[in-house]
Amino acid sequence: MAMTKDRVIGFIWQHFLLIMSMFFMTFGVALCVRSNLGSGVISSIPMSFSLAGEAGITPGWTIGGYTNIMNIILVAAQVAVLGRKFEPIQLFQLLIGFVFGCLLDVNMWITSYFSDYQSLAAQIIAQFMGATILGCAVAAEIRCGSVTMPGEGIQVAISRVSRKPFPVIKIIVDTVLVVLAVVSGFCFFGCWPWTVVGAGTLFAMFYVGYVVKLISPHLGWFDRLLDYRPGFRRYIYGLARFIYPRGEG
Repeated sequence: MAMTKDRVIGFIWQHFLLIMSMFFMTFGVALCVRSNLGSGVISSIPMSFSLAGEAGITPGWTIGGYTNIMNIILVAAQVAVLGRKFEPIQLFQLLIGFVFGCLLDVNMWITSYFSDYQSLAAQIIAQFMGATILGCAVAAEIRCGSVTMPGEGIQVAISRVSRKPFPVIKIIVDTVLVVLAVVSGFCFFGCWPWTVVGAGTLFAMFYVGYVVKLISPHLGWFDRLLDYRPGFRRYIYGLARFIYPRGEG
């Protein structure tokens, strides 16, 4: 019974930290969107449809709402690609993706109060800060060890079936998503949607991965935080001793 209780507490704690990581991920995505220099890859298609919704061309859903729809499609694509090899536990991606979409809408609302992002300097700062926060949050999200986001899940599925390296498949899938966002922009507005797919999009495609690679070796404190198990006895000593190992300071 004690082991079961510990496992339940550990699961809840793990996914609490996952949600916190996703909050900062979506905060970074929202800043990139607000920069008007181009959204991130995963939000490019939802942003295009959301802008079309504001123009009355498509249903007037939020970016988060369209992100949820896209996540459902991506999970369905995984089922189609993997067939019987698809593991039912991966359906948990739908819940993770739904939370991501909701948090994205929350952060789109929060970032709407920061600035009008009209000057080029403000746009560049918003894009840089957004991509940096996104990279840091992605590094933490990976450490949580839960199921992947649907966008990453489809890349893993295709890599598994095609037996091609994951980085190669990631580049291909990301390129396809960006191309589809551009095509949707032409279909909806008859022109290249620069605020959706622009210089900021290209910057984020490379810079976010660089930040993840740069910061990952320095997340030992987050690993120790993941090992922490909430409980009244441990609250006495506080989180500090789990974040800072003995001998530090």
